[in-house]
Amino acid sequence: MGLFDRFKKSVSQNTQNETQAVVDNKAVFLPMKGKVIDLKDVGDGVFSEGMLGRGAAVEPEDGKVYAPFDGEVTMVYDTKHALGLMSKGGVELLIHIGLDTVQLEGKCFSIKVKNGQKIKKGGLMATADLEGIKKAGCKTVTPVIVTNSDDFAEIERVCEGESEVGVKLLNVK
Repeated sequence: MGLFDRFKKSVSQNTQNETQAVVDNKAVFLPMKGKVIDLKDVGDGVFSEGMLGRGAAVEPEDGKVYAPFDGEVTMVYDTKHALGLMSKGGVELLIHIGLDTVQLEGKCFSIKVKNGQKIKKGGLMATADLEGIKKAGCKTVTPVIVTNSDDFAEIERVCEGESEVGVKLLNVK
């Protein structure tokens, strides 16, 4: 292979890498270890019917919530039960820890991030006392919603069942 051919191959590979980086900028990775389920199976109309957007949900095994992509924290709710995020690729995401957990008024939650903070995929953002949530009569299932779903042609769930933190959850195109 000549010098020119190696240069063309190098340029082609760099273009593929850049294209993959753009695709992954819009990907959402699993923020909690647990069982991935469809939103329609959550049992709460607001989430199940997609009123807030499309996505998936997790039945968590532990209460640790990690950043699902590189981006920024746009909202830490006063009641600490939910986080709003924005990816570098423009995906607005809501992670709603449990159902009806707003009524806990911050009890059972410890938030490790603040509004405006930059986040890196895999960084710990929050912890939740799952047993405390259950004892309070709330469910621990955690919807992960693309709140600006209408900005994208497709939001596809790409994993199911028991999954680890950091596995790709949603392809957003």
